[in-house]
Amino acid sequence: MIKIAPSFLSADFVVLEREIRAVEAAGADYIHLDVMDGHFVPNITFGPMVVEAISKTTALTLDVHLMISDPGKYLRAFADSGADICTIHVEAGGDLRALLIEIRKLGMRAGATAKPATPVEAFYPLLPYLDLALVMSVEPGFGGQAFMPESLETVRRLRAEVVRQGANAEIEIDGGIGLENAGLAVAAGAEVLVAGSAAFRDGKVVENVAALRRAGLAGLR
Repeated sequence: MIKIAPSFLSADFVVLEREIRAVEAAGADYIHLDVMDGHFVPNITFGPMVVEAISKTTALTLDVHLMISDPGKYLRAFADSGADICTIHVEAGGDLRALLIEIRKLGMRAGATAKPATPVEAFYPLLPYLDLALVMSVEPGFGGQAFMPESLETVRRLRAEVVRQGANAEIEIDGGIGLENAGLAVAAGAEVLVAGSAAFRDGKVVENVAALRRAGLAGLR
């Protein structure tokens, strides 16, 4: 089964509730929320207050990607805000295993991700603690970037290690995902497709999500 996670980095926040209703109508599986602090990455987005507002408006799974320094300070705040999945960066430092265990203790699913230049092996010792492993197919920080095809090999190697360990982590891919590469990502082993521009393009969310799902499913053939 392929899951589609529209990235609200590309949503129109002036009409946020309308955008939420659109992704619900489209049958999206997750809402992907990119939290950036202007320090870990060179952009600032939003924090727990916006996550909480969205959580009060929808029952969809909130997939929160923390692109922030010292994420451990904010885990409880995001748990209290209604985040269902909380993904942290391996480059953020600290005791990653302890942080992932804490995420689960707080009632969220635990995710980890890495910047494209970080070796895929960084995921391997974390897999027993992960519910989700996110492969970045662009440099994190801004939406609308071009897909990095070398990320497909990262997905393939990560999928092989998940199978080898018998781990239960979903593999998610984020960055430049569209109709032209969704099937390739799924064929490589991705199960969750994060799409920003491709999901919200021209305001046709229902049609766009359906097309992305078809393109992704083609990768299973």
